[in-house]
Amino acid sequence: MLIELILALAVGVLIGTFTGLFPGIHINLVSAFLLSVSTFLLTITTPLSLVIFIASLSITHTFIDFIPSIYLGAPNEDSFLSVLPGHKLLLRGQGHKAVIITSLGCLSGILIFLILAPLFIITLPIIYPYIQRIMHIILILASLFLITREKGIYKKVLAFFVFILSGFLGIAVLNNPIIKEPLLPLLTGLFGASSLIISIKQKTIIPSQQIDNLKNLGFSKISFLKTMFASIIASPLPSFLPGMGSSQAALIGTEIQGKSNEKEFLFLISSINVVVMAFSFITLYTINKTRTGSAAAISKLLPALSFKDLLLILTAITITGILVFFLSIKISKLFAKYLHKMNYSKISTGILIILTGVSFLFSGWLGLLVLISSTSLGIFAILTEVKKIMLMGCLMMPTILFYIF
Repeated sequence: MLIELILALAVGVLIGTFTGLFPGIHINLVSAFLLSVSTFLLTITTPLSLVIFIASLSITHTFIDFIPSIYLGAPNEDSFLSVLPGHKLLLRGQGHKAVIITSLGCLSGILIFLILAPLFIITLPIIYPYIQRIMHIILILASLFLITREKGIYKKVLAFFVFILSGFLGIAVLNNPIIKEPLLPLLTGLFGASSLIISIKQKTIIPSQQIDNLKNLGFSKISFLKTMFASIIASPLPSFLPGMGSSQAALIGTEIQGKSNEKEFLFLISSINVVVMAFSFITLYTINKTRTGSAAAISKLLPALSFKDLLLILTAITITGILVFFLSIKISKLFAKYLHKMNYSKISTGILIILTGVSFLFSGWLGLLVLISSTSLGIFAILTEVKKIMLMGCLMMPTILFYIF
């Protein structure tokens, strides 16, 4: 039994590395595919082994996902906020440093999760009915604060326009039952394809990348503690708030964090992503709610998740996190070593074609229409120099309306 579980974990790391590196593949798509073939898989293995495989794959994917986001500008649904700060560091020759920071953030996220897990197992069933009642107020205040942070009346008006426009786009797309996987073309256009098109047009040249080590990240103790505190406060929220994901938690985390640089933001978003994924298993156990595709898949395989099963999942998450921390840095070194020698415009064009193909494959012709619309809005935000976080309106407005109505 133990050997089978170890093998399941190892295969999860292997498959998660592939899905994390491949542009446009989100963990929810992988989970849906696994469920579709679970009848066959259960003839050759046990439900618990499949659960460990899914947990390992999910954490691996979350770590590795930042590599294409930073080096190629090709985000998935949970890493799109890292594109701009990661790309800035890449253009300074610090792409590898950016990946080390996200890997360290992910590993710190696992530490945060392990510290908070006992507390949440006890308190989550108690606080769940109450805290979601004020969530729309928190999100409205966070949105207004973001808009007012823009300098000058003109920039504030532009920021408001972009936020509202992206919000209406999000409402239209997310409430359309015909579009499958609506987040894929929506976020790909706003944060991925738009940046790739600008990069192609400007004929971006990637400089030689520095191969930094863990001791040369330029992180002060104050920055580290401030970012950890923001992550501790913000990352558990999606565990008990329906309609809220890691991106909304990151938005709240940035307000808690205060003024931050690219490195602090990357650390924050990466730690939040891992905590949100890991806490989805706690949520499944304590209040029987699924907040991620991975948790939904596990709920189908093990409808009655026991405390022993949960402990095995926590162990798998911890071991996977430690292994993939070093693996992601190794993979990043390969990108850092060879990427600047390649034609980045051709790479960007290839990634753009892949993202378009993936959007069409999973979301159909309507998905392509969404991709074109969201890409246009993303380009507008870049050209008007509005902070790209304003495009978060595509998720914030639907979430606010969800809580109000």
